[in-house]
Amino acid sequence: MEEKIKRLLAGVVHPETDRDIVSSGFVDKIAASEERIAVTLRFAKARDPFAAKIKNQAEKLLRARYPQVAVTVYVTEAAPKPVQPARPDTTRDIARVIAVASGKGGVGKSTVTANLAVSLRNRGFRVGILDADIYGPSQPKMFGAEGYVPDAVQEDGADYIVPAETQDIRLMSIGFFIRPTDALLWRGAMATNALKQMIHQTRWGALDFLLVDLPPGTGDIHLSIIGELKIDAAVIVSTPQQVAVADVVRGVEMFRNENVRIPVAGIVENMAWFTPAELPDNRYYIFGRGGARRYAEQCGVDFLGEIPIVQSIMEGSDAGRPGATLDPAVERCYREIADKIVDKVVR
Repeated sequence: MEEKIKRLLAGVVHPETDRDIVSSGFVDKIAASEERIAVTLRFAKARDPFAAKIKNQAEKLLRARYPQVAVTVYVTEAAPKPVQPARPDTTRDIARVIAVASGKGGVGKSTVTANLAVSLRNRGFRVGILDADIYGPSQPKMFGAEGYVPDAVQEDGADYIVPAETQDIRLMSIGFFIRPTDALLWRGAMATNALKQMIHQTRWGALDFLLVDLPPGTGDIHLSIIGELKIDAAVIVSTPQQVAVADVVRGVEMFRNENVRIPVAGIVENMAWFTPAELPDNRYYIFGRGGARRYAEQCGVDFLGEIPIVQSIMEGSDAGRPGATLDPAVERCYREIADKIVDKVVR
């Protein structure tokens, strides 16, 4: 009789999982006799919102099939999950966290992040990068680590992710977990959970600086990262053109918000001008001139420096070698900016 009851209850489907309650393991006990049927349901989560509805459906089916028998369906709380030991915070040995942000895409934020990391490394600092731009992760390409598949290691009963170590920089990116051809269709909760895992389960080790390459704009991802990491300062990247500078305003105000209150170390103006190799004394201001500098002065934010359009920066990024590793002139530009950031956050 119990098997017949199970087959009958298999017709009850949980609306959330779209699976029947028998194959889902929700039917905990069945006690049946000629006079009485008692079924106990135990759901996967406590206070399942569909429990009452499923209980009524099960009782209705059983009473229709066995009209002469007293039918009772009980619902019990889900068994409590075992308490997991607290996972050690893998960010505890990171001395300073710098967020690199931009008001809009296409201004070279990821390129600036990669080259600042190289300049800090050249000063002798231990540096890591968290590529939090989940919709367009660029850092694996920048550092020639596209084929890296993170290992998982277990320590004290907890699993950790091993970051890539390339050019003496530790790197973690969502790009390591997807194929280059995959479309990144993230819902807010999915993106947030992926980032939390990368932040807290990556075995960062001891770092002097962790640079966080944020997605462009302002939104849920930014607030989630701000809530998960103690960020010491933010660097805003813009181009000189007015449409880009207008978006910088939103980025600065996000960090200045009374609920955020993260110091803005300053603004970097990327793609400031172009100088042809054959005309080293000429400067062509393709995207306008000095827009980011003017805004920095108006809103009381420090201007950290200008980065010109240099072919070696583009070639280096495509070849997996940031331009600061290839061109001394590029490294000087970024070193000056890195020095200013260090002066602000290292006391």
